[in-house]
Amino acid sequence: MSRIMVALGGNALGKTPQEQLKLVKETAKSIVNLIEQGHEVIIAHGNGPQVGMINLAMEIASSTNETVSQMPFPECGAMSQGYIGYHMQNAIREELTKRSIDKSVATIITQVIVDENDEAFRKPSKPIGSFYSKEEAEKLINEKGYEMVEDSGRGYRRVVPSPKPVDIVEKDIVKVLVEKGQVVITVGGGGIPVVKQGSSLQGVPAVIDKDFASEKMAEIVDADYLFILTAVDRVAINFGKPNQIELKSISVEEAREYIDENQFAPGSMLPKVIAAIKFVESKQGRKAIIASLEKARQALLGESGTTIYKK
Repeated sequence: MSRIMVALGGNALGKTPQEQLKLVKETAKSIVNLIEQGHEVIIAHGNGPQVGMINLAMEIASSTNETVSQMPFPECGAMSQGYIGYHMQNAIREELTKRSIDKSVATIITQVIVDENDEAFRKPSKPIGSFYSKEEAEKLINEKGYEMVEDSGRGYRRVVPSPKPVDIVEKDIVKVLVEKGQVVITVGGGGIPVVKQGSSLQGVPAVIDKDFASEKMAEIVDADYLFILTAVDRVAINFGKPNQIELKSISVEEAREYIDENQFAPGSMLPKVIAAIKFVESKQGRKAIIASLEKARQALLGESGTTIYKK
């Protein structure tokens, strides 16, 4: 059987803790379907809405109560890893128990090393948190110095730097657990971004794209497949147009051609395709699949999803 790195999109988590509790039970079923088939599964997830929510809550609390300190952004990322992991590992454990599968599930609070000279720190681009009107966005810019952008016609959101992952601090712990056959949740939200300062690690205010962090971890654990699970069944070109075409499989070369044609939206499908290409090219025989969460099992059989491969 195969070793599969699964990167879960925001549709697997919902927008509130209450919604998340319900959705992760369905997410767990899709993941345990793969485990039940005999596959080894390592899990990552996004945290854009959650880390923004935590950051905003701490800001409001600190502004209304002088005894509450404003929480640094890396710590907000760590909090999101903890509570999302808590919900996910319990839901997966419950589903494993229902099917009499004897495996443990653990969430690793994961730090990801980034380059402090990464150009992303000069050009924040990662949307986080809630949507705001133009007037609300302008107020946040003036009062808090946030950088805000219009996001897909849905309103304005705060953007933070999104540096590329260089290495993963807890990689050896993850590898040990995977080799022991356990289920690991790691690089949640792309991991907590840190930079090296001598012998210490310093958190930085940024969000690493979870698809890139998942790809890095997939290489480290020597996965056979990188599954990027999202809200659509297949990658499409001419998306949203009358001549939209869904892609069952594409080569790395074809994927690059589509990128050059600007077929994939930045901040949405583009990072998923780039991460898929990087993983496939990292070792002969590896494949990446972009698919919907609900059809993960069918995607592994080639019945759904888009498979990216190297000729």
